[in-house]
Amino acid sequence: MKKRITSIFCVMLLLSGGCSRANTSSVTINYGTSSIYSKEDMDNAVEIIKQQFSQFEGCDLHSLSYTTDEISTDSDNIAWMNELEEANDNKEVFTQCIAFDSSFHSPLHGGGAWRANEEYTWTWWLARTDHGEWKLMTWGY
Repeated sequence: MKKRITSIFCVMLLLSGGCSRANTSSVTINYGTSSIYSKEDMDNAVEIIKQQFSQFEGCDLHSLSYTTDEISTDSDNIAWMNELEEANDNKEVFTQCIAFDSSFHSPLHGGGAWRANEEYTWTWWLARTDHGEWKLMTWGY
């Protein structure tokens, strides 16, 4: 009986549009100009951002734009990434960071942390050791 009730509840949620996953299928990527990161480097970072964004129920990701090489190589930003890593009791020492600005739309009816039907602009920060794998460190305004 519990399985039947659970199944009916799930079908009702799907039909009502509740708990819809975020939409990342039509995001526009602006790679900008970089002399330090390849398109593959950036694509790897973008996939991590999209994976995290997919948990933002009902939101639509419109764009991701690489910031600049100056921001990515700024020693204060790399130090900040290492401070975040240390604050989480992790021991990795990052030598590179990358940032993307994003534009996305909140759910039509809002809810949770979202104001209804609004456009948001956030920056996403990732870090890595020399040519290692990107790690998403922080995101938001």
